[in-house]
This record gives sequence, structure tokens and C-alpha cells, in this order.
Amino acid sequence: MKLFQTFAFLLLIHTLSGQSTSQQKMDSLHFMVGQWVGISTAIKDGKVVSEVPAFQSIKYALNKHAILIDLKSESLQLHTVIRYDEKDKTYYYNPFSERGARKLPADFENGKFIVRASDTKRFIFERTGHNSFREYGENFENGKWVKYFEDKFKDIQ
Repeated sequence: MKLFQTFAFLLLIHTLSGQSTSQQKMDSLHFMVGQWVGISTAIKDGKVVSEVPAFQSIKYALNKHAILIDLKSESLQLHTVIRYDEKDKTYYYNPFSERGARKLPADFENGKFIVRASDTKRFIFERTGHNSFREYGENFENGKWVKYFEDKFKDIQ
């Protein structure tokens, strides 16, 4: 048994040491990977103004150096690439839509992937259960963060 434990420990160290910093950072976002179905909710003045079905396909790409997100709903179609830049020591969230593309800095803190769209706008991704996660957007208004959309997803696999 001791030999098996030693072998398992050495295998784990070899596996971890074989990953780049970028791959290790991208592993933190594993909770987002899957085929997701859910509801996208728009919120204004604290009230729900619309709810539409949404589907997301999220997968690793480029040997776990990137995550690809394809979001489809009645209100939005979005293709996003997430990657970690070892030089800048930050994640970048790169959404592409019919309106264009952006490159937004992001962090992974306390189990949440937080995208900083501006000083007054952010998007937050977090696991909400074994097979579920949510994304929500907030605007900074009158000294506090106010939610303006929330997408709740369940894994369909």
C-alpha cells in the first residue's frame, strides 16, 4: 500500500509540474466547462423586465490554454475566448458579438471569475451547485453594485 501511495504522489507531482502556469490558472475555471441550458433574466430598477431561454457551450481549447464560450439566446449571441496571460498575470475575457469585440481583464477570486468591463461595470461567473452556475452583470450606481442581468444555467450532460 505504501508503494502505491508513493507512486500516486509522484504521479500527481509529475502531472502538476507538467502544466504551465497558464494551464493551472485555467483549471480554476473548470466549473464553467460543459453544455448548459438556462434562463437569461434582464433586471431594471430591481424588477425582472424579461426572461429568455439561453444555451451555452463552454469548452477548453489549445491544450487548456483557452476556454471557448458560445452563448445563444433570443436577446444575445456571443462567442468568447478566455485565456490567462502569464506576462500580465491576469485573465483576459474576449467577447465577440455582432457589435464587435473587446478585451477585458478578469480575476479569479473566492471561487468567482470576475470580468471588469469598466470601473462601473462587471460580470461575475460562479458555481451555484453540483451541476449549475450563474453569470450576472452589475453596474456601480450611487456607491453600490446593482445587478442588471442574471443567467442561471444547469448542465445538460
